[in-house]
Amino acid sequence: MSSGKGTLYLVATPIGNLGDISKRALDTLSAVDWVVSEDTRKTGFLLKHFEISKPQISFREDNEQRTLPRVLALLLEGKSIALVTDAGTPGISDPGFILVRAALENEIALVSIPGPTALIPALILSGLPVHSFTFRGFPPHKRGPRIRFLKVDEESPHTLIFYESPYRLKDFIIDALEVYGNRRAAVANDLTKFYETIHRGTLQELIEILGQQELKGEYVVVIEGKIT
Repeated sequence: MSSGKGTLYLVATPIGNLGDISKRALDTLSAVDWVVSEDTRKTGFLLKHFEISKPQISFREDNEQRTLPRVLALLLEGKSIALVTDAGTPGISDPGFILVRAALENEIALVSIPGPTALIPALILSGLPVHSFTFRGFPPHKRGPRIRFLKVDEESPHTLIFYESPYRLKDFIIDALEVYGNRRAAVANDLTKFYETIHRGTLQELIEILGQQELKGEYVVVIEGKIT
């Protein structure tokens, strides 16, 4: 790497339980010049909890293209920056990809500080095969594109993992039942928190279970691959 340039640290933060943050993550957040955050309020709470005071830059899905030049300029000036999201690992269905790519194009050092991400706990708690899986992130909001999105993996033998909001979760599972048939699945919510829940069953059973609940927070849906 060229001398005089800063370093971009990709810092994973807890998905719910603050006790899951690593010592290395805390040391990194304490040492950097700036923290680039998906939500400065949520990250501010995290920093305050651990008695860390750092200037923040907002880097959200709706402003990352506008904010990228400022962040890149700081890195090129030699500043060290930690990128964090609301929860979990930067870049995994969260902002970060375009910043990582720009850093690589400008020969800026990248360091990953690994830690929590929601998809892995959901997978290992699902009871479904873990040896081979496909992470698909958030499906499209509208039904037509969502059906086409699901059909891409209709013949896949791999366990499928999705993220979904409480507003579309029931519709998503109904569509998954239509595309995949009544496969085994699991729905995880509030992972690592006191009220962590994992519902397991067939897709039809999950529709019935979730239909009786008030849904809050983000969900991880794990669906069995096609059995041949």
